[in-house]
Amino acid sequence: MPSSPKFFRSRLSPPAKRLTRTTLLIVLSVLSFLFALYTLISTSGCGHRCLSDLRTVRVLWDRPGNVDKGGADAGDADNGFRRHNVMGFVGIQTGFRSAGRRRSLRKTWMPSDRKGLQRLEESTGLAFRFIIGRTNDKSKMEELGKEVAEYDDFILLDIEEEYSKLPYKTLAFFKAAYALYDSDFYIKADDDIYLRPDRLSLLIAKERSHPQTYIGCMKKGPIFTNPKLKWYEPLSHLLGSEYFLHAYGPIYALSADVVASLVALRNNSFRMFSNEDVTIGAWMLAMNVNHEHNRNLCETSCSQTSIAVWDLPKCSGLCNPEAKLLELHQQEICSNSSTLPSDDN
Repeated sequence: MPSSPKFFRSRLSPPAKRLTRTTLLIVLSVLSFLFALYTLISTSGCGHRCLSDLRTVRVLWDRPGNVDKGGADAGDADNGFRRHNVMGFVGIQTGFRSAGRRRSLRKTWMPSDRKGLQRLEESTGLAFRFIIGRTNDKSKMEELGKEVAEYDDFILLDIEEEYSKLPYKTLAFFKAAYALYDSDFYIKADDDIYLRPDRLSLLIAKERSHPQTYIGCMKKGPIFTNPKLKWYEPLSHLLGSEYFLHAYGPIYALSADVVASLVALRNNSFRMFSNEDVTIGAWMLAMNVNHEHNRNLCETSCSQTSIAVWDLPKCSGLCNPEAKLLELHQQEICSNSSTLPSDDN
């Protein structure tokens, strides 16, 4: 398994094999997005060009105005930014009410210091960052600022952090991740699951014949048409009585070719459903992707093949995650057991 290099590799266009499947629009979209990147915090004092030393950055939501500004600065592309090369980038979706979950995660499978994060990246080929939007609540932003200063393990999106806007945040995440990281896969994960990064790495490293791949614990099910229910879908009249095949929301992965196609499209060209996992699944139906089902991503208890553990179907993650994460980590089968080949391999 290749280790992650300790420098940013400059690459303004996708490799030749990807370029044949995408268009020049992808390159232009990425360039314009890159110029909307700004550093939030710098402990080294080297400014926005020193991303190899700085983990936390602020990424602006893609707006028409940003494209024009980016075009004006296009001459600085090669000198100003280099995408960090990793096998997989994992964005842990979190919110302003989830500080306790992040504390528990940093006490379990996710390191709490920069050196630990770097060691995890080198051993697995995976980079991990918390993904969060913004709020107008100044006190919450101040608290987040303190956490960012202490741990420096965030990507901050300039988009309102609100549950009803999760599909918009998810799209912003994939665009930001693609702009910052040159990765084979981009993984969306929630902050209330117990994860084995080493096993996720093995899954991502598998040889695949299809360049456009959508990995997850796949499901179908009835569409909720009752407005009083949590998973109510206002656009149910477009979908029929049952959802199409799509991955559960707590964790799924998109290959680089898939994310490149998302990056190339304008934000307002996407249909946004009420639920984020359904929204992503709908986009995947419109693309020539291979749906790869892996049940080890939705285990309810730890085993020698489990990759992600959460309380399906009682909760959309772990029930009482702050305590459950710590409880699971104390179990040898969860934190230190060897890995056995699974039927999905």
